[in-house]
Amino acid sequence: MSKVEDFLTPEEELAIVEAIGTAEKNTSGEIRVHIERTTSMDAFDRAKEVFHDLKMDETQLKNGVLIYIAVEDHTFVICGDEGINDVVGNEFWDKTKEIMVAHFKNGNFKQGLIEGILSAGQELKTHFPWSDDTNELSNEISKG
Repeated sequence: MSKVEDFLTPEEELAIVEAIGTAEKNTSGEIRVHIERTTSMDAFDRAKEVFHDLKMDETQLKNGVLIYIAVEDHTFVICGDEGINDVVGNEFWDKTKEIMVAHFKNGNFKQGLIEGILSAGQELKTHFPWSDDTNELSNEISKG
């Protein structure tokens, strides 16, 4: 098995997908998680590339958030589309990252992802409340 397949159990993946559904319940925002083994690129640049590949930059309100993880590189990036970046400051992204890092340091990747997702959902709800919204993007974890 690869590092990507070992990173989360199927049960943990299901819990993360459920957290995405919960986070998106009260917002028009879209949250995705992408996991891959490694990247030869700068992690932020790769996250932006994945963001585009997953069509996250095509949401109506430009309010997608991607949590990108390169397992072997021990790195992750949280990036948002321009609609979100126009209304939240860096302190939001830093706070969400700190929540996740606290769990990741202890090897608790599932809980770190869940809490990061729920934190992002709260912020999205503030700026992009749900309003007869359709789910524009899959909640499933993508892998590369």
